[in-house]
Amino acid sequence: MRLSRFLFVGCLSALSLSAHAETLNSLYQVHEPVSSQAPEERDQVLQKALETLVIRLTGDARAIQNPGLAQARKDPQQIVSKYGYEAGPPSSLVVDFDPVSTDQALHQAGLAQWGSNRPSILAWWLNDATDGSALVGDGQVTAKPLKTAAEHRGLPLRLPLADLSEQLVATGAVLDAGKVDALRPPSERYNADALLAVHAHEDGGQWQAKWRLWLGDLHEQGAASGADQAALADAVMLAVSERLAPRFVVKPGATSGLTLEVQGVTLDHYAELGRLLEPFGPRLLKLEGQTATYQVTGNPDQLRAQLSLNHLQESSPDAPAAPPTAPIGATPAAVPPVPLPVQPANPVLRFHY
Repeated sequence: MRLSRFLFVGCLSALSLSAHAETLNSLYQVHEPVSSQAPEERDQVLQKALETLVIRLTGDARAIQNPGLAQARKDPQQIVSKYGYEAGPPSSLVVDFDPVSTDQALHQAGLAQWGSNRPSILAWWLNDATDGSALVGDGQVTAKPLKTAAEHRGLPLRLPLADLSEQLVATGAVLDAGKVDALRPPSERYNADALLAVHAHEDGGQWQAKWRLWLGDLHEQGAASGADQAALADAVMLAVSERLAPRFVVKPGATSGLTLEVQGVTLDHYAELGRLLEPFGPRLLKLEGQTATYQVTGNPDQLRAQLSLNHLQESSPDAPAAPPTAPIGATPAAVPPVPLPVQPANPVLRFHY
Protein backbone atom coordinates (compact mmCIF):
# COMPACT_ATOMS: atom_id res chain seq x y z
CA MET A 1 0.00 0.00 0.00
CA ARG A 2 2.82 2.40 0.85
CA LEU A 3 4.46 1.72 -2.51
CA SER A 4 1.22 2.42 -4.38
CA ARG A 5 0.81 5.68 -2.50
CA PHE A 6 4.41 6.62 -3.33
CA LEU A 7 3.91 5.99 -7.04
CA PHE A 8 0.61 7.90 -7.03
CA VAL A 9 2.28 10.93 -5.48
CA GLY A 10 4.97 10.63 -8.14
CA CYS A 11 2.33 10.84 -10.88
CA LEU A 12 0.86 13.99 -9.38
CA SER A 13 4.31 15.53 -9.05
CA ALA A 14 4.93 15.18 -12.78
CA LEU A 15 3.46 18.65 -13.22
CA SER A 16 6.63 20.09 -11.75
CA LEU A 17 8.98 18.38 -14.22
CA SER A 18 11.28 20.62 -16.22
CA ALA A 19 11.84 18.12 -19.03
CA HIS A 20 12.10 19.47 -22.56
CA ALA A 21 10.31 16.72 -24.45
CA GLU A 22 6.54 17.02 -24.69
CA THR A 23 3.73 14.48 -24.60
CA LEU A 24 1.15 15.05 -27.33
CA ASN A 25 -2.28 14.33 -25.89
CA SER A 26 -4.21 14.95 -29.12
CA LEU A 27 -2.10 12.69 -31.33
CA TYR A 28 -5.13 10.71 -32.52
CA GLN A 29 -7.27 13.75 -33.33
CA VAL A 30 -7.00 15.10 -36.89
CA HIS A 31 -8.35 18.36 -38.32
CA GLU A 32 -8.87 18.48 -42.08
CA PRO A 33 -10.31 21.47 -43.99
CA VAL A 34 -13.65 21.04 -45.78
CA SER A 35 -15.77 23.19 -48.07
CA SER A 36 -19.10 21.55 -47.19
CA GLN A 37 -20.74 18.89 -45.06
CA ALA A 38 -21.81 16.79 -48.03
CA PRO A 39 -21.49 13.01 -47.41
CA GLU A 40 -19.32 12.56 -50.50
CA GLU A 41 -16.78 15.13 -49.33
CA ARG A 42 -16.91 13.77 -45.79
CA ASP A 43 -15.92 10.30 -46.99
CA GLN A 44 -13.01 11.73 -48.98
CA VAL A 45 -11.83 13.85 -46.07
CA LEU A 46 -12.02 10.87 -43.70
CA GLN A 47 -9.57 9.07 -45.97
CA LYS A 48 -7.34 12.15 -45.98
CA ALA A 49 -7.51 12.26 -42.17
CA LEU A 50 -6.46 8.61 -42.01
CA GLU A 51 -3.46 9.36 -44.22
CA THR A 52 -2.50 12.29 -42.00
CA LEU A 53 -2.77 10.11 -38.90
CA VAL A 54 -0.68 7.29 -40.34
CA ILE A 55 2.09 9.70 -41.36
CA ARG A 56 1.90 11.33 -37.93
CA LEU A 57 2.28 8.00 -36.14
CA THR A 58 4.94 6.49 -38.41
CA GLY A 59 6.80 9.45 -39.92
CA ASP A 60 6.56 7.67 -43.27
CA ALA A 61 4.54 9.23 -46.12
CA ARG A 62 4.48 5.85 -47.90
CA ALA A 63 3.04 3.92 -44.97
CA ILE A 64 -0.57 4.58 -45.96
CA GLN A 65 -0.02 2.38 -49.03
CA ASN A 66 0.86 -0.63 -46.88
CA PRO A 67 -1.33 -3.59 -47.96
CA GLY A 68 -2.10 -4.28 -44.32
CA LEU A 69 -4.07 -1.02 -44.15
CA ALA A 70 -6.29 -1.83 -47.12
CA GLN A 71 -9.40 -2.33 -44.99
CA ALA A 72 -8.82 0.86 -43.04
CA ARG A 73 -8.33 2.81 -46.26
CA LYS A 74 -11.54 1.37 -47.67
CA ASP A 75 -13.55 2.25 -44.56
CA PRO A 76 -11.72 4.60 -42.14
CA GLN A 77 -14.77 4.75 -39.88
CA GLN A 78 -13.94 1.30 -38.53
CA ILE A 79 -11.15 2.87 -36.44
CA VAL A 80 -12.91 6.24 -35.83
CA SER A 81 -14.46 6.87 -32.42
CA LYS A 82 -16.23 10.10 -33.43
CA TYR A 83 -16.13 13.00 -35.85
CA GLY A 84 -17.75 16.41 -36.21
CA TYR A 85 -17.47 19.74 -37.95
CA GLU A 86 -15.76 22.85 -36.66
CA ALA A 87 -16.53 26.35 -37.88
CA GLY A 88 -13.73 28.26 -39.58
CA PRO A 89 -12.29 29.89 -41.26
CA PRO A 90 -11.42 27.45 -42.57
CA SER A 91 -14.18 25.00 -41.73
CA SER A 92 -12.80 21.60 -40.85
CA LEU A 93 -13.77 18.03 -40.12
CA VAL A 94 -12.45 16.97 -36.72
CA VAL A 95 -11.83 13.22 -36.54
CA ASP A 96 -11.04 11.34 -33.34
CA PHE A 97 -9.46 7.98 -34.12
CA ASP A 98 -9.61 5.18 -31.57
CA PRO A 99 -6.04 4.70 -30.27
CA VAL A 100 -6.41 0.98 -29.54
CA SER A 101 -7.92 0.10 -32.92
CA THR A 102 -5.46 2.33 -34.75
CA ASP A 103 -2.40 0.92 -33.00
CA GLN A 104 -3.65 -2.61 -33.60
CA ALA A 105 -4.08 -1.92 -37.33
CA LEU A 106 -0.58 -0.45 -37.60
CA HIS A 107 0.93 -3.33 -35.63
CA GLN A 108 -0.77 -5.94 -37.80
CA ALA A 109 0.52 -4.13 -40.88
CA GLY A 110 4.06 -4.35 -39.45
CA LEU A 111 4.49 -0.58 -39.35
CA ALA A 112 6.90 1.16 -37.01
CA GLN A 113 5.29 3.62 -34.60
CA TRP A 114 6.41 6.84 -33.00
CA GLY A 115 5.15 7.33 -29.43
CA SER A 116 3.42 10.40 -28.02
CA ASN A 117 6.54 11.67 -26.22
CA ARG A 118 8.37 13.75 -28.82
CA PRO A 119 11.23 16.25 -28.96
CA SER A 120 10.25 19.89 -28.61
CA ILE A 121 11.39 22.05 -31.55
CA LEU A 122 12.30 25.73 -31.42
CA ALA A 123 11.77 27.28 -34.85
CA TRP A 124 13.73 30.30 -36.03
CA TRP A 125 11.57 31.15 -39.03
CA LEU A 126 12.36 34.18 -41.17
CA ASN A 127 9.90 35.33 -43.85
CA ASP A 128 11.09 37.49 -46.75
CA ALA A 129 8.25 39.27 -48.52
CA THR A 130 7.90 42.29 -50.80
CA ASP A 131 7.45 44.53 -47.75
CA GLY A 132 10.62 43.29 -46.01
CA SER A 133 11.91 40.51 -43.74
CA ALA A 134 10.31 39.45 -40.47
CA LEU A 135 11.21 36.87 -37.86
CA VAL A 136 8.11 34.93 -36.81
CA GLY A 137 7.48 35.34 -33.10
CA ASP A 138 5.12 33.63 -30.71
CA GLY A 139 1.84 35.52 -30.56
CA GLN A 140 2.17 37.06 -34.01
CA VAL A 141 -0.44 36.48 -36.71
CA THR A 142 2.23 34.80 -38.86
CA ALA A 143 2.76 32.21 -36.10
CA LYS A 144 -0.66 30.61 -36.62
CA PRO A 145 0.12 28.66 -39.83
CA LEU A 146 3.33 27.35 -38.26
CA LYS A 147 1.57 26.14 -35.13
CA THR A 148 -1.27 24.63 -37.15
CA ALA A 149 1.17 22.77 -39.40
CA ALA A 150 3.19 21.48 -36.44
CA GLU A 151 0.05 20.16 -34.75
CA HIS A 152 -1.09 18.62 -38.04
CA ARG A 153 2.21 16.72 -38.33
CA GLY A 154 2.47 15.78 -34.65
CA LEU A 155 5.40 18.00 -33.68
CA PRO A 156 5.71 20.02 -30.44
CA LEU A 157 6.66 23.48 -31.75
CA ARG A 158 7.98 26.50 -29.89
CA LEU A 159 8.60 29.95 -31.30
CA PRO A 160 10.85 32.70 -29.99
CA LEU A 161 9.59 36.06 -28.82
CA ALA A 162 11.30 37.64 -31.84
CA ASP A 163 12.37 40.68 -29.85
CA LEU A 164 14.97 43.08 -31.20
CA SER A 165 17.95 41.16 -29.82
CA GLU A 166 16.73 37.95 -31.47
CA GLN A 167 16.01 39.68 -34.77
CA LEU A 168 19.62 40.86 -34.84
CA VAL A 169 20.83 37.26 -34.41
CA ALA A 170 18.45 35.24 -36.60
CA THR A 171 19.25 36.98 -39.88
CA GLY A 172 19.01 35.52 -43.35
CA ALA A 173 22.78 35.18 -43.54
CA VAL A 174 22.90 33.21 -40.26
CA LEU A 175 20.03 30.90 -41.21
CA ASP A 176 21.30 30.28 -44.75
CA ALA A 177 24.78 29.43 -43.51
CA GLY A 178 23.46 27.15 -40.78
CA LYS A 179 25.39 28.96 -38.06
CA VAL A 180 23.91 26.98 -35.21
CA ASP A 181 26.47 28.33 -32.73
CA ALA A 182 24.97 31.78 -33.22
CA LEU A 183 21.47 30.47 -32.52
CA ARG A 184 22.25 28.42 -29.43
CA PRO A 185 22.70 31.27 -26.89
CA PRO A 186 19.32 32.92 -27.58
CA SER A 187 17.70 29.47 -27.76
CA GLU A 188 18.66 28.49 -24.21
CA ARG A 189 15.80 30.47 -22.66
CA TYR A 190 13.24 28.28 -24.48
CA ASN A 191 14.51 24.85 -23.28
CA ALA A 192 13.84 23.02 -26.53
CA ASP A 193 15.35 19.71 -27.65
CA ALA A 194 15.84 20.63 -31.30
CA LEU A 195 16.52 23.77 -33.32
CA LEU A 196 14.86 24.42 -36.67
CA ALA A 197 16.12 27.25 -38.90
CA VAL A 198 13.90 28.25 -41.84
CA HIS A 199 14.45 31.03 -44.35
CA ALA A 200 11.33 31.48 -46.48
CA HIS A 201 10.63 33.88 -49.33
CA GLU A 202 7.90 34.60 -51.83
CA ASP A 203 8.75 34.07 -55.49
CA GLY A 204 6.23 34.54 -58.29
CA GLY A 205 3.22 33.85 -56.08
CA GLN A 206 4.81 30.72 -54.58
CA TRP A 207 6.56 30.37 -51.23
CA GLN A 208 9.97 28.67 -51.09
CA ALA A 209 12.12 27.79 -48.10
CA LYS A 210 15.37 26.21 -47.08
CA TRP A 211 15.45 24.59 -43.68
CA ARG A 212 17.98 23.08 -41.30
CA LEU A 213 17.37 20.91 -38.23
CA TRP A 214 19.64 20.10 -35.29
CA LEU A 215 18.93 17.51 -32.58
CA GLY A 216 21.93 16.26 -30.65
CA ASP A 217 24.32 14.82 -33.21
CA LEU A 218 21.62 14.91 -35.91
CA HIS A 219 21.84 17.61 -38.59
CA GLU A 220 19.34 17.53 -41.45
CA GLN A 221 18.52 20.05 -44.14
CA GLY A 222 16.27 20.41 -47.14
CA ALA A 223 14.02 22.63 -49.23
CA ALA A 224 10.25 22.97 -49.45
CA SER A 225 7.63 24.95 -51.33
CA GLY A 226 3.94 25.79 -51.09
CA ALA A 227 1.22 27.88 -52.66
CA ASP A 228 1.01 30.04 -49.53
CA GLN A 229 2.58 30.30 -46.09
CA ALA A 230 0.27 27.64 -44.64
CA ALA A 231 1.13 25.13 -47.36
CA LEU A 232 4.83 25.89 -47.00
CA ALA A 233 4.69 25.42 -43.22
CA ASP A 234 2.97 22.06 -43.65
CA ALA A 235 5.59 20.93 -46.20
CA VAL A 236 8.43 21.87 -43.85
CA MET A 237 6.85 20.17 -40.83
CA LEU A 238 6.19 17.03 -42.86
CA ALA A 239 9.83 16.89 -43.94
CA VAL A 240 11.04 17.44 -40.36
CA SER A 241 8.73 14.68 -39.10
CA GLU A 242 10.08 12.24 -41.68
CA ARG A 243 13.68 13.01 -40.67
CA LEU A 244 13.08 12.74 -36.92
CA ALA A 245 10.84 9.67 -36.80
CA PRO A 246 13.49 7.02 -37.63
CA ARG A 247 15.32 7.88 -34.39
CA PHE A 248 12.28 7.10 -32.24
CA VAL A 249 9.93 4.66 -33.99
CA VAL A 250 9.61 1.14 -32.65
CA LYS A 251 9.17 -1.46 -35.39
CA PRO A 252 7.29 -4.70 -34.62
CA GLY A 253 9.42 -7.80 -35.03
CA ALA A 254 12.71 -5.88 -35.09
CA THR A 255 13.05 -5.52 -31.33
CA SER A 256 14.37 -7.58 -28.44
CA GLY A 257 13.93 -7.85 -24.69
CA LEU A 258 15.98 -5.41 -22.62
CA THR A 259 16.46 -4.72 -18.95
CA LEU A 260 16.64 -1.02 -18.13
CA GLU A 261 18.02 0.20 -14.83
CA VAL A 262 17.54 3.88 -14.01
CA GLN A 263 19.37 5.42 -11.05
CA GLY A 264 18.71 8.70 -9.27
CA VAL A 265 14.92 8.34 -9.56
CA THR A 266 12.92 10.80 -7.47
CA LEU A 267 9.20 11.10 -6.89
CA ASP A 268 8.76 13.24 -9.99
CA HIS A 269 10.59 10.84 -12.29
CA TYR A 270 8.18 7.87 -12.13
CA ALA A 271 5.44 9.43 -14.24
CA GLU A 272 8.08 10.89 -16.54
CA LEU A 273 9.63 7.47 -17.12
CA GLY A 274 6.21 5.99 -17.84
CA ARG A 275 5.69 8.46 -20.68
CA LEU A 276 9.22 8.08 -22.03
CA LEU A 277 9.08 4.29 -22.07
CA GLU A 278 5.51 4.04 -23.40
CA PRO A 279 6.52 2.83 -26.90
CA PHE A 280 8.63 0.04 -25.38
CA GLY A 281 5.94 -1.68 -23.31
CA PRO A 282 7.60 -1.07 -19.92
CA ARG A 283 7.05 -3.38 -16.94
CA LEU A 284 8.38 -2.34 -13.56
CA LEU A 285 10.43 -5.22 -12.17
CA LYS A 286 12.02 -3.72 -9.10
CA LEU A 287 11.92 -0.48 -7.16
CA GLU A 288 14.66 -0.16 -4.58
CA GLY A 289 15.66 3.16 -3.09
CA GLN A 290 16.35 5.53 -5.98
CA THR A 291 16.87 2.74 -8.53
CA ALA A 292 14.05 1.51 -10.78
CA THR A 293 14.43 -1.58 -12.96
CA TYR A 294 12.18 -2.14 -15.97
CA GLN A 295 11.71 -4.82 -18.57
CA VAL A 296 11.22 -3.26 -22.00
CA THR A 297 11.09 -4.41 -25.60
CA GLY A 298 12.86 -2.39 -28.26
CA ASN A 299 15.96 -1.45 -30.15
CA PRO A 300 18.77 -0.27 -27.81
CA ASP A 301 19.67 2.71 -30.00
CA GLN A 302 16.05 3.86 -30.17
CA LEU A 303 15.71 3.44 -26.42
CA ARG A 304 18.81 5.58 -25.95
CA ALA A 305 17.36 8.26 -28.24
CA GLN A 306 14.08 8.27 -26.33
CA LEU A 307 15.77 8.60 -22.94
CA SER A 308 18.06 11.35 -24.20
CA LEU A 309 14.98 13.52 -24.79
CA ASN A 310 14.82 14.02 -21.03
CA HIS A 311 18.59 14.21 -20.70
CA LEU A 312 19.15 10.92 -18.93
CA GLN A 313 22.79 9.88 -19.19
CA GLU A 314 23.97 6.37 -19.89
CA SER A 315 26.19 4.84 -17.25
CA SER A 316 29.37 2.98 -18.10
CA PRO A 317 28.61 -0.68 -18.96
CA ASP A 318 30.92 -1.90 -16.22
CA ALA A 319 29.73 0.60 -13.62
CA PRO A 320 28.45 -1.08 -10.45
CA ALA A 321 24.80 -0.77 -9.59
CA ALA A 322 24.01 2.06 -7.20
CA PRO A 323 23.55 1.04 -3.54
CA PRO A 324 19.99 1.29 -2.23
CA THR A 325 19.13 4.77 -1.01
CA ALA A 326 15.91 6.28 0.21
CA PRO A 327 13.89 8.30 -2.31
CA ILE A 328 13.59 12.02 -1.67
CA GLY A 329 10.86 12.61 0.88
CA ALA A 330 10.80 9.02 2.11
CA THR A 331 12.70 6.76 4.48
CA PRO A 332 14.01 3.33 3.47
CA ALA A 333 11.34 1.71 5.61
CA ALA A 334 8.58 3.68 3.86
CA VAL A 335 9.37 2.22 0.43
CA PRO A 336 10.21 -1.47 0.71
CA PRO A 337 11.97 -3.07 -2.27
CA VAL A 338 9.78 -4.76 -4.87
CA PRO A 339 11.48 -8.12 -5.53
CA LEU A 340 12.13 -9.41 -9.02
CA PRO A 341 9.90 -12.43 -9.66
CA VAL A 342 12.33 -13.69 -12.29
CA GLN A 343 15.59 -12.02 -13.26
CA PRO A 344 15.49 -11.91 -17.09
CA ALA A 345 18.59 -12.85 -19.04
CA ASN A 346 18.31 -9.75 -21.21
CA PRO A 347 20.93 -7.15 -22.08
CA VAL A 348 21.08 -4.52 -19.34
CA LEU A 349 21.18 -0.78 -20.07
CA ARG A 350 21.94 1.53 -17.16
CA PHE A 351 21.02 5.21 -17.10
CA HIS A 352 20.99 7.89 -14.42
CA TYR A 353 19.52 11.31 -13.85
